[in-house]
Amino acid sequence: MAEREWADKDYYADLGVSSSASHDEIKHAYRKIARENHPDKKPGDKAAEAKFKRAAAAYDVVGDEKKRKEYDEFRSMIAHGGFGGPGFSAGGFRGSGQAGARFNVDDIFGQGGGFSADSGLGDLFGGLFGRGGGHRKQGTPSRGADVETEITLDFREAAEGTTMSLQLAGQAPCSQCHGSGAKSGRAATCPDCQGSGFTSEQRGAFGFSAPCTRCGGTGQVIEDPCPSCSGSGTVHRARTITVRIPAGVIDGQKVRLAGQGEAGPNGKPAGDLFVTVHVRPDKVFTRSGDDLEVTVPVSFAELALGDTITVPTLKSPVRVKIPAGTRNGRTLRVRGRGISGGDLLVTVEVNVPSYLDAAATSALRTYAQAERQSGFDPRAGWEGVK
Repeated sequence: MAEREWADKDYYADLGVSSSASHDEIKHAYRKIARENHPDKKPGDKAAEAKFKRAAAAYDVVGDEKKRKEYDEFRSMIAHGGFGGPGFSAGGFRGSGQAGARFNVDDIFGQGGGFSADSGLGDLFGGLFGRGGGHRKQGTPSRGADVETEITLDFREAAEGTTMSLQLAGQAPCSQCHGSGAKSGRAATCPDCQGSGFTSEQRGAFGFSAPCTRCGGTGQVIEDPCPSCSGSGTVHRARTITVRIPAGVIDGQKVRLAGQGEAGPNGKPAGDLFVTVHVRPDKVFTRSGDDLEVTVPVSFAELALGDTITVPTLKSPVRVKIPAGTRNGRTLRVRGRGISGGDLLVTVEVNVPSYLDAAATSALRTYAQAERQSGFDPRAGWEGVK
């Protein structure tokens, strides 16, 4: 998705909730959409797949409290014409009626130096939620780059959660200068902006501010660059991290790991790691939201007479009672034995024997005759009988 398209996204509408919805309401709405439109439940349904993906993208933003706050503030600024007009500059807005007060975009998005007067909205949208930006004519990144990777889990690992190691390659803190970029380990205060990161200019009734061109808006300069990293504070190297995947993730879901992306320049915070999870189908179980589904083969006698059978779960087996007279295909519910507090849904399905010995055949013929004499007709009321 192009960065400029972020302004047109209404994530609340994609989840069918209002912008004032609580976190639990948003979570419930997302799970409902994911459960009803999951590709495993509606294979080949492109419309359902698209709705599923839109809901996942929306929940990734408004389901996270920090991202949601940034997104709401961004929408509010767009709605009130917060971009453009007199007095807007790279660093912020300063009007004559508010001496010394600055409205700084970086305060909202946490991306200092991520927007300049010449760069257009692409850089601002790129900085939204820390997803990188477009061409910057001024400033330096305020954090490291985000990293995306993919993993494939077994069904049970995804349902129960797992811990695994990931091999990544990218920018990491320089070990010689400890990420500062300076040979001495300390950056100096920028003499042009006195450490503020901004230079100011008065034009008539308006005061304008812009990132300092010497320090790039950081307020600091490297006077003795580290020879190992050339003053950047980062070097390219491979690393191994341990990742905890929470229980209940679904196929295609993205897991955000804050601070596990590439290291930021000159000691700035690291970016985030986004892990897209793929889930292998299971031979026994399927899922519907947090409910675990299993189909168990049974005999006709077990349904007709009733019985108690052993049914597998993700952990230990459970005993399930089949009431006498249960119909083939009926689903029995076992509370709390699903995924993340969901239920276990047990569907019973008659398995007809392909061979009967003489004794079984004789007994079954006797039963069939008694069944007819009792007046039972398996096709009574069926529309196919005219």
